[in-house]
Amino acid sequence: MLAALRCRLAESPLWPFALALYARPGVEAACLQLQDEAGVDVCELLWRCWLLHHGAIPEPGSETALAKVRRWQREVTTPLRRLRRELKAAAAEHHGVAQLRETLKRAELQAERETLARLQAVAMTGPLRRRAAGDPAPQELLSNVLQLKKKAHLSTLNSLVMRLDPPRGPR
Repeated sequence: MLAALRCRLAESPLWPFALALYARPGVEAACLQLQDEAGVDVCELLWRCWLLHHGAIPEPGSETALAKVRRWQREVTTPLRRLRRELKAAAAEHHGVAQLRETLKRAELQAERETLARLQAVAMTGPLRRRAAGDPAPQELLSNVLQLKKKAHLSTLNSLVMRLDPPRGPR
């Protein structure tokens, strides 16, 4: 049964799923709010949504692999994002800075794509299980793992989860 789940995940790669979900109304704003206010890693959030969409949950044994992905985010993606954001005002006044900022934006997107590829690899090789009927609702699963406590953040997460397609059943 786990092999069938991984086969479905391989047939529906994370990158296109993440792009499609992020493009839905309200999802980008929700993700950025959770990122900026609650420190949520948007790539990991999208990965967890992808897994939930397919009825899967990462097992605790995947934490070692996730720690490597989180380190990549911390050491590569986050500094690129910080620099891009810091240059926003100067880019409005200086063409060269605007070009540099666009280069950083492309590099940040490429770093996020690499993050999603690494997260997909975690799902394909790491401990994973099918979501069971007795498991908490998706909002609760996500809020627990993301350690969200504030009502505003929980509400934002709930609005994002409401935009997910229903989980796909077994084949």
